[in-house]
Amino acid sequence: MAMASSDYNRHISDDDNITEKDRLLTSVASYGANACVADQRPADLEGSLLQQQLEHEEEELRRKMKYFFMSPCDKYHAKGRKPYKLGLQLLKIVIVTVQLVFFGLSNQMVVTFKDENTEAFRYIFLKDYQYDPDSPLAVHTQSEVYDHINYAIDQYLSLANTSVGRYAYVPDVGVNGSALTLCQHYYKKGHIDPVNDTFDIDPHVITDCIGVNPPPDPTAPLTQDYKNFTLKFHKLINVTIEFQLKAINLQTIINNEIPDCYTFFIAILLDNQAHSGRVKISLQNQATIQECRDPNISGHADSYARVAFDVIVAVVCVLSLLLCGRSILRGVLLQHEFVQFFRQRLARTVCWGDRMEFINGWYILLIVSDVLTIIGSFIKIGIESKGNASYDLCAILLGTSTLLVWVGVIRYLTFFQKYNILIVTLRAAFPNVIRFCCCAAAIYMGYCFCGWIVLGPYHVKFRSLSTVSECLFSLINGDDMFATFSEMEHSSTLVWVFSQVYLYTFISLFIYMVLSLFIALITGAYDTIMQQTQEQSHVTELHAFIAQCTDTPCSGKFRGAEPTSCSLFCCFDQDG
Repeated sequence: MAMASSDYNRHISDDDNITEKDRLLTSVASYGANACVADQRPADLEGSLLQQQLEHEEEELRRKMKYFFMSPCDKYHAKGRKPYKLGLQLLKIVIVTVQLVFFGLSNQMVVTFKDENTEAFRYIFLKDYQYDPDSPLAVHTQSEVYDHINYAIDQYLSLANTSVGRYAYVPDVGVNGSALTLCQHYYKKGHIDPVNDTFDIDPHVITDCIGVNPPPDPTAPLTQDYKNFTLKFHKLINVTIEFQLKAINLQTIINNEIPDCYTFFIAILLDNQAHSGRVKISLQNQATIQECRDPNISGHADSYARVAFDVIVAVVCVLSLLLCGRSILRGVLLQHEFVQFFRQRLARTVCWGDRMEFINGWYILLIVSDVLTIIGSFIKIGIESKGNASYDLCAILLGTSTLLVWVGVIRYLTFFQKYNILIVTLRAAFPNVIRFCCCAAAIYMGYCFCGWIVLGPYHVKFRSLSTVSECLFSLINGDDMFATFSEMEHSSTLVWVFSQVYLYTFISLFIYMVLSLFIALITGAYDTIMQQTQEQSHVTELHAFIAQCTDTPCSGKFRGAEPTSCSLFCCFDQDG
């Protein structure tokens, strides 16, 4: 043991002598320089490790961003995870469309039942009624006014014996607890003397009403008291007959649905407001739907299949909503990480165009569609269970959601270059099209107001601003031109000349110039896109940064460490 220690000390002493001799034979500069190099080695090693860590973080960011912008198929090859969200969207397209078809059939029967009953009421309660949208029913003498009033009330009282449909009276809804209300509205004071061109009018409106009740026994003689109702024609504004009827829509049994019970609010109006010697007669019908009491259908069992299907649709849309919201959140977080990298490493800012690349507009469209479908599904469940009758609102929600779902299919076609040309063209032309439409809308509104003021009294298509806009839009598309020109022949000469100038200038301006320029904007954008596909297009900083990652989806480098804990969302990993 002593000998080993002596040999180790002798070896150390020899090394010290050799080292000292070598140092003496070397220059002073070299002697000091070696000491400095020895001191710098740990610092260089630490700097090299830091640089490698920064490069690794940068490469991981590139790889993460490249994966974020991949198509669902590439993401499947990159991480080997099934495209659950793609499959969920395809399933949603199918079930939402089937749901809309089922509801559309039911809604069509509801609307048809209302419209057919309204038309039946017009033929039953309006004397000499014939359907003619261009010439409404009207009378011109006092005896004809009385005849139409008496005819409508007689038909009401004998409805059970004359009508093909099965209707029931609704008592205690009129004046003094009656079933039918007959009212006349007239000025408080009205004296007109055309001979001396004088008049004396008090514009306060007086309402005079009487009630009529149907006989308890259909075979009993009808009451005639209402025929003693005297009208004040010299100051009469209008006459109204209002009553309610009940009916049941049995045709819903065809679709395995429980029939609905309807209450019709019928109002007959004899309008003398213009005092022009022509009293216009019209009938309006409003319907409400309520659940029938104690429904009993022989051989028919309660079916909850539709309600269960609506619940499945709502659940699928909730999952789609959560997954799309999670994808948007991931995009926002990745955008923040990318912006921080450019700001801290490169001392540069990221433009808003590159930032918005992380916010996928298709996900927002799908979220809106999911929200509309969920709300519409719950309303439809209420309709199926007879809890409400909001058919129109449900139709708007489900129809709009289905439209957005099918539009969302284009998102998956954009991953293929040949199918992406439509979206790219619309995106390129959209700003110019909006500016152009704003300029054209100013001219269009000017023509609308001018046509409404000048041609409205003489042409049925110009009676209101909405009909004027519909007429002019039809003219732009070349529809119904001759009828629009021909109906102006009955106006005065001055108005006819103005109408010719008005119509010719509008058609020439909007068809030959505005519409052609609009098409040219779209065509120009398409040509620009096609030219860019053949030439080297401008690459943004975002895509240039991602392009530096040369890893392919099948390289296996995107398969990172799996999380130790799993939640509902990790089972549906981001796939497109």
